[in-house]
Amino acid sequence: MTYGTGTGTLPDLGTVRARLGATLDATARAWLHAALTGASARPDTQPYEHRLAAWQLRFAEAGRRVGDEHADAARLLLLHAARADTATLTVLYTQGTAAERRAVLLALPHLVAGPDALPLVEDALRANDTRLLTAAVGPYAAAHLPAHAWRHAVLKCLFTGVRADAVAGLAERARGDGELVRMLGDFADERTAAGRPVPDDLHRVLALSAPESPTHGRPDPHGKES
Repeated sequence: MTYGTGTGTLPDLGTVRARLGATLDATARAWLHAALTGASARPDTQPYEHRLAAWQLRFAEAGRRVGDEHADAARLLLLHAARADTATLTVLYTQGTAAERRAVLLALPHLVAGPDALPLVEDALRANDTRLLTAAVGPYAAAHLPAHAWRHAVLKCLFTGVRADAVAGLAERARGDGELVRMLGDFADERTAAGRPVPDDLHRVLALSAPESPTHGRPDPHGKES
């Protein structure tokens, strides 16, 4: 079970936990239950510094305990159970492996209401790891990433081969965005001049970005009217 990558949608955590529990074997399921119970322990029943250290260790070992294919979901549930704040998420992201960073990015829309965690998204968008990029352009970026940075994120996805379907809120944010149309045309020109193919997804994003004109239709990727 791979959580949330490539869909651009925000799944219900109750559903994530139910599906994960149904998929894991008995040993992994018992580990997850104990990990979530420990992460959610109240400060008055366990010293906070001890609770923090314990669940962070479980966050790191999740791949080994439940399998890499289920680690995103397990880590998301741990972060939610621990009610991780932005400062804690930043520490986990900064010190984590690529897989741990991805899990932090996937958890942002569940845990951070405002734009405070945008530095984590911006850092991930500078990477060339496509799974990290996929996590970075999820619902949190759709809600909070400024327009200029969001446009460059879309282009980064096209450049690295991340599917447009991974970009949460693509249709809503791209609609009528003339600057994005210009950037897509420039990108297509550069690819053509270099003898490289224009990604199919570019035409899809262009169609979303450029509303059809009553007389001229949609512009092509090179800015010519059809």
